[in-house]
Amino acid sequence: MSRRVGRVLLRAVMTLLMVATLNFLLFRVIPGDPASLLLGGARISVTAEQIEAQRQSWGLDRPLFPDQVVDYLSATLHGDLGYSFKFRGRHVADLILERLPATIALVGLAQVGAILCGVLLGVYAGWRRGGAVDRVVTGASLALYSTPSFWLGMVLVVIFSTVLGWLPGYGAYSPGAGFGALASVVDYMRHLALPVTAVALGLVGQYVVVARAAMSEIVTEDYMVTARAKGLTNGQMLMRHAFRNAMLPVVTLISLNLGYVVAGAITVEAVFAWPGIGGLTVEALNARDYPVLQGIFLLLGASIVFANLLADVAYGLLDPRVR
Repeated sequence: MSRRVGRVLLRAVMTLLMVATLNFLLFRVIPGDPASLLLGGARISVTAEQIEAQRQSWGLDRPLFPDQVVDYLSATLHGDLGYSFKFRGRHVADLILERLPATIALVGLAQVGAILCGVLLGVYAGWRRGGAVDRVVTGASLALYSTPSFWLGMVLVVIFSTVLGWLPGYGAYSPGAGFGALASVVDYMRHLALPVTAVALGLVGQYVVVARAAMSEIVTEDYMVTARAKGLTNGQMLMRHAFRNAMLPVVTLISLNLGYVVAGAITVEAVFAWPGIGGLTVEALNARDYPVLQGIFLLLGASIVFANLLADVAYGLLDPRVR
């Protein structure tokens, strides 16, 4: 098991290096000169000599490979992601760290709720396949699975914020909501309710579909027939044999969603004006702030690699054959 974990870790490190290198090269093939962008806010005309001096000060006149690539990888390993064009003088890492807690709160709560509801509903529907509950749960899950999260967010805003007025539809805090830690937490959770629901509804459909399909296959396996012949109850068969085996494809989906849902939440954050990574991405895109976009894409790539690393380790714990 330890050798397998070592191989998985080595593969993850190599993948991260490839992601960082591709992330660097991607923004170097985009049309436009970073030096011109840096001087774009100057109120006076910029000469060619000033642009060249700016390129030299930022090291853009050096060869792309290996000089700039090695410098970028070295700086990234030390946590230096550069400076923002839009937020002049601000480190990219500081900007991302400021917005990251809001995105983690949104994605984390949505994932926990979606996993609990989706897996339980999917396992029950697959265990009782063909029944009324199975048909209703499967139909609703397929509808949610095929619906974009940002569209669900807009529907929730119209219903619960505009029409009913129960919950706020944008931002993280209400002006003048009250003083004190408890009042701030309550106000924050009220603002978080709709975006979390929008992301969770999109994820629930995926978990239900995958968990139901896995459970439907497992109930027909020979070892399940043998377990029933031994006199095991439905609860014993479900918990001892079926549930653990049904979790293998679900673990894969959870690990992938842990990485991709951060990127998918960008559209939901834009709908609700949520001050997370999504909002920062939109601002950076509008301002062509390449260092910030580069840092965000590196974060998203690293989150996917880390999620797959967790999935490989979890597979070894759930299935002894993988070890």
